[in-house]
Amino acid sequence: MSFQESDHRALTKRILWKLDCRILPPLALLWLANFIDRSNIGNARIAGLERDLGLHGNQFNTILAVFYASYIIVELPSNWVIQRVGANRWIPLLVCLWGVVTTLTGLVQNFGGLVAIRMCLGLCEGGLLPGMILYLSTIYKRHELQLRVGIFYASASLSGAFGGLLATAITRMEGVGGLSGWRWIFILEGIATVILSIVSAVFLPANLESAKFLTKEERTFATRRFRMDESMISADAIPVERDTHEKEDTIQTLESSPKEVFATHCVEEFEWREVMRGVTDIQTWCTGLAYFGLIVSLYSYSLFLPTIVAGLGYSGGQAQLHTVPPYVPAVVLTVIVAIMSDKLKWRGPFILICLPLAIIGYIVAITAQTNTGRYAAVFLMAAGVYPSAPCILSILPNNSSGHYKKATTTALQLAIANTGGFVATFSYTSEKIKRPNTFEVIASHSASSS
Repeated sequence: MSFQESDHRALTKRILWKLDCRILPPLALLWLANFIDRSNIGNARIAGLERDLGLHGNQFNTILAVFYASYIIVELPSNWVIQRVGANRWIPLLVCLWGVVTTLTGLVQNFGGLVAIRMCLGLCEGGLLPGMILYLSTIYKRHELQLRVGIFYASASLSGAFGGLLATAITRMEGVGGLSGWRWIFILEGIATVILSIVSAVFLPANLESAKFLTKEERTFATRRFRMDESMISADAIPVERDTHEKEDTIQTLESSPKEVFATHCVEEFEWREVMRGVTDIQTWCTGLAYFGLIVSLYSYSLFLPTIVAGLGYSGGQAQLHTVPPYVPAVVLTVIVAIMSDKLKWRGPFILICLPLAIIGYIVAITAQTNTGRYAAVFLMAAGVYPSAPCILSILPNNSSGHYKKATTTALQLAIANTGGFVATFSYTSEKIKRPNTFEVIASHSASSS
């Protein structure tokens, strides 16, 4: 290894460490808040929400479903806006808005009010995940991406554990200010989210060029290495019949003329042609459909785990606390799989390794004759589903060139997948909390994803 190569490696490690310390903690906290504010309605349910609002039949499931209707609508336009507004402004703005909406959820008085507030929540939250994936893909190289996605996504599984503990503590405020404990869940968690949005706006840089926590040398080097990696996607995408000369010319330009690399990567203007490139990319639809199956399992798990645990004979605070342990192995495995996936540069094989764990978990849930066996099954479900998500989410950013094509593929993949939210919300109806056929439906979707 030459001195220059050694020096570059040391510089790369220093840059990545600074970026990770500055960007990943805020994103992880935002995603944690996102999942808590989205799924805390499950904790509120067993704390008395249905009783106090007079919900009956499948009204609770309807409330969950309307969230995904508005959530899906905003994913694509939100990603198109990011380039012009800046991710460091747009993402915190979305977080602040849904924090306000979450707080107001604690004041609803009837079914209609809850439907309206959940639709508003979907409109505010829909742009977060595609925005964060797109944002990270403009900071990190392709084979550095999944580890970073995995780290912030691990907070989704952490949200189940933390959310259960938080709900247990907050519901002890029953009667304070004349409000039910479940109302305080929404009010306090919403206020915390607003505060978090303000903090994140301070920490997140708009891009590598404006990252003031890096030295001038580090910014220049970080930008150059990212642009070179980004341009390699374009070089790899050159059609076979033009491959020999054009690809060689592109690679030579990258290696010998970094200034030309910067010149070809100026701020991209919005073009419908780039949008259509994303819409017609077969990878978008294939990965979207695969993620659809995963989403059914993921959302039904996060939304209904408190209800499932309550159905096993636990109640109140006990049920809330028993939702915590199943998420612990999921957090650990999500990070381990992300590290190995980036190291080996594999995505699909790790999905095939992880999802069978979830399928086994659902089979155990179907066949187990005791509540202990069914409770053990939920550990396997989480351990299989959560580590698989970052693998799928990293595929399109790794293979899409051009900002608006990447923005489109990332958001459209999630829009396709999030239609699974409608299936997930009706996986556990009020009559079928303990019924094995519910688990069968979700297990089949996990199998189809793999």
